[in-house]
Amino acid sequence: MNDQNFTLPDPLPAAKFQDPDVTAKGEPRARVALKGATTLWFNTGTLCNIECLNCYIESSPTNDRLVYITTSEVESYLDQITDRNWPTTEIAFTGGEPFMNADMIDIARVCLERGFDVLILTNAMLPMMRKSMKAGLLALNAQFPNKLTLRISVDHYSAEMHDQERGKGSYAVAIKGMKWLQDNGFTMHVAGRTVWGDTDSESRAGYAAFYTAHGFSIDAHNPAHTLLFPEMDETVEVPEITTACWGILNKSPNDVMCASSRMVVKHKDADHLSVLACTLLPYDPEFDLGQTLEEAEKPVKLNHPHCAKFCVLGGASCSA
Repeated sequence: MNDQNFTLPDPLPAAKFQDPDVTAKGEPRARVALKGATTLWFNTGTLCNIECLNCYIESSPTNDRLVYITTSEVESYLDQITDRNWPTTEIAFTGGEPFMNADMIDIARVCLERGFDVLILTNAMLPMMRKSMKAGLLALNAQFPNKLTLRISVDHYSAEMHDQERGKGSYAVAIKGMKWLQDNGFTMHVAGRTVWGDTDSESRAGYAAFYTAHGFSIDAHNPAHTLLFPEMDETVEVPEITTACWGILNKSPNDVMCASSRMVVKHKDADHLSVLACTLLPYDPEFDLGQTLEEAEKPVKLNHPHCAKFCVLGGASCSA
């Protein structure tokens, strides 16, 4: 081989979302400071009565990677909110299916008794419709009017598309639960998905017709009442968010979910609870900020595709 004519090939580009501080191109990675934790989330456990096709947290009847959280554990974090002087107004619950957790009514009650608004994400199916849960919900809604909101997962306004994600017959069961909530004066919101390629206006028109058909008092055109979430597919190519992106995109880091919320979880076999950066990354140790709210006040480095696609570019937030 003639050494004079031999050149080394260009190095392969660095993989994206690897270094918490710099992107694959060597640019400074964006980070988000906690500016005011208005919402504290709790994952009540990853067990669910159904297994959805594209569940980002992989909830199912057998997934207990996040185990049930208890009333006393929630109370300890409510105490920390006071101790840290957080401006929290909303306590929110996700799963799994929160009504699989036998403590759910008691947990909601202690939050409401302290004056917080409470948001519970649910599929409105059989766990919510158990006699004990219905009785508990009725009592809470009567004692704390306009303080409790149930956000129902309706992936699509049509039965065909919804059941495609959640299983045959799930649409009909969810509607039955929603009608019970409507008949008993509960505040309902809906979370839908954008996987089918409808435009925002098409989706909202579809949900508006769905609400009218069933007599549901939900505003399809209010993004806080009908949330349409972008898909979270880690295989899709997305750009990394650099510090320069805020100006390029004309966005503020204060508008990203991790500027205003954190989530508490209980990992299976762990000897302590953890506070995570957000609701979307329950298993990634990089986004485990510590055991306490004080530890969780540190900035979040946007080192994951969800940070880019869902939060910054998608403009989505799990909080109301």
